Amino acid sequence: MRLSHPVRVLAVAACAAGLLFPVGQQPASADDPIFLDWPSLLPGLTLGYDPSSENDCVAGRPHCVNATIREMERRFEDLGRACSHQAVFALAYLRTTQAYKWARDQAGFFSDTPWVNHEDAVFAKFYFDAYDNWASGARSQVPQAWLIAFDAAANRRVTGGGNLLLGMNAHINRDLPFTVAGIGINTPDGQSRKPDHDQVNEFLNTVVQPLLAELNTRYDPSIVNLVTPYGVGYTGLFQTVAAWRELAWRNAELLAAAPTPQLRAVIAAEVELTAATQATLLSTANSYLPPLHTSVQRDAHCATHHALPPPMTYSFGTASAY
Repeated sequence: MRLSHPVRVLAVAACAAGLLFPVGQQPASADDPIFLDWPSLLPGLTLGYDPSSENDCVAGRPHCVNATIREMERRFEDLGRACSHQAVFALAYLRTTQAYKWARDQAGFFSDTPWVNHEDAVFAKFYFDAYDNWASGARSQVPQAWLIAFDAAANRRVTGGGNLLLGMNAHINRDLPFTVAGIGINTPDGQSRKPDHDQVNEFLNTVVQPLLAELNTRYDPSIVNLVTPYGVGYTGLFQTVAAWRELAWRNAELLAAAPTPQLRAVIAAEVELTAATQATLLSTANSYLPPLHTSVQRDAHCATHHALPPPMTYSFGTASAY
C-alpha cells in the first residue's frame, strides 16, 4: 500500500532536517501524598484520558507529575553517578519535566491542565518502557530509533550533543505522535488540543539554555556549542525541538484520522522509519573518530564534575522550577 501524500511530506521533511546535523531527590511539596510510587501507577496507566479514573495518571491529577519526576530522579541517579552516556538525555528529560511542573502551576498556562498531566505521564512511560526493554535485552521490543540512541550511548560512540539529539529524536519524532494520538487530540466537544501542545514550547524555550549549561558543566564541555540545522547552541536546539514537535503533532493527526487499522499501521510504520532514519543520520554525524577523537576527555571531565555544582535551579522570571 502506498503512503498518502501528507505522510510522505512529513517523513521527507523530518529526514531532510537530519541531513543538516553536524558533528539528588527533590523535597516533597506541600500537596504531595505521603507516598506515591510510579510502579503502582503503571498497571492502570492507559493511553486514553479519563478525568474520572481512580488512577491519578489516567485522570491527570497533580500527584502524577510528582511521581513521574521521582521516577526520573531514581533512574537518573545511578546513570549520573556512573558517568554513563545515557545520563545526558536522562538529565535533560528530568529537567524539562521539572520545568513542566513549574509551568503547569502558573494560572492559565494551559487550558486543560489535567489532560497535559496525563500526556506527561504517558509520554514518560514510552521512554521508561523503551529503556527497560533495552536494558533487559528485549531488543525486539525497543523501537529502532531508541535502539540506535541507547546503543550509541552504551558504546560511547557519539558526543554528548549526539546523545542529547538522539534521545530527543527518538522521544519527539517517534514517541510523541503515538502519545498524542493515543490520549486524544480533541476535547469531548471536538475542539483541537493543539493550543495546549504549543504552550509546551514556551517553557521549553526558557529551559534549553540553562539545560545546555548544566550538561556542559557536568558531562561534556562541547555540548554548549551544539550545532543544529537552525543554528548554534540553545537557540538552534530550541528551533529544532519546536520543528520536531510540530511534525509530531501532524503525524498524530494522521494516526488519529486513519480510517482503517491497515492505514494506521502504514502511517505508524512511516513514523518509525522516519525516526530511525533520523537517528542513523544523527549517530553518523556526531560519532567520535578514534583514535584521535574519543570520549576519553569527556569521561575524565565527568568523573570530576558530574556532581558539581549542586543541582542547579532554573529560574523563570522571579520563580524557580525546583
